[in-house]
Amino acid sequence: MNVTPHLPKNILTIRARLAEAPCWIEEEQLLYWVDIYNHRVHQFNPATNAHQFFDVGEVVGCIAPAGTHRLIMAQRRRLAFLDTRSGAIAPILTIEDTPPDTRFNDGKCDAAGRFWFGLKGNNKPTGCLYRYDSNGSLQVLETGLTIPNGLGWSPDWSTFYFTDSFLKTIYAYDFDLESGSLANRRVFIDLTAETFEPDGLTIDREGCIWSAMWNGWCIIRFDPDGKEMMRVKMPVVRPTSCTFGDRDLTTLYITTASVGLSEAEIQNSFYSGDLFSLPTSTSGLPAHHFGG
Repeated sequence: MNVTPHLPKNILTIRARLAEAPCWIEEEQLLYWVDIYNHRVHQFNPATNAHQFFDVGEVVGCIAPAGTHRLIMAQRRRLAFLDTRSGAIAPILTIEDTPPDTRFNDGKCDAAGRFWFGLKGNNKPTGCLYRYDSNGSLQVLETGLTIPNGLGWSPDWSTFYFTDSFLKTIYAYDFDLESGSLANRRVFIDLTAETFEPDGLTIDREGCIWSAMWNGWCIIRFDPDGKEMMRVKMPVVRPTSCTFGDRDLTTLYITTASVGLSEAEIQNSFYSGDLFSLPTSTSGLPAHHFGG
């Protein structure tokens, strides 16, 4: 196991409660992410350090690009579009029959333009994994989940990766891009022996998984066989997710959280909730838009 010799750089002091779901939009050269409990979608331009956020009125679990100057959002129980010029919100649908104490969580779009997102079961097996297609259909792909989290696809689109944080497990599935179907679920990375939990993730062009470790002070890079390759030490206890950005997609952007920390813990993890970046020797994969 290799450990990076230096810490990621703190590039934006925002003290988010629960920053998550970072997404780099190549066409705009902008980074977007959410602060779930502060009901915000953030936008950051690393070339100018310009930063703004949109108050979306309620919990927002994740976002993905959805055309020019538009994002698709999974909020508490609804999907909606956000116009990133005006801040206008256009509701898409609401799922009324979700169990109590649940909300939508992490999500991404596949190369066919379908939006995948999870329903968080609040540490009970009442969560699930949804796929929303551009024709308006909604499919349930998995049930019995607790905290559905970091997800992504291998560079050749043959494998889908999906995290259940409460179970400390990252699963792999056979994936068919044409149909959007999953098969042959198996445990890919078992972290049950650790004191921390896998949270959001991203995948690089070499097929390696970078997973943020909640309560773990680190990001771990795993090879395509699930073997740990490297730990990126973090100056905060709760990294939440990561994505590659900049023109060559070689910079790793990392979101973090301060929610639930005591005053003493915040003193030991002073920059919790801020945005970090790390130059890497690899490159990431572009984010896909909803609707293709």
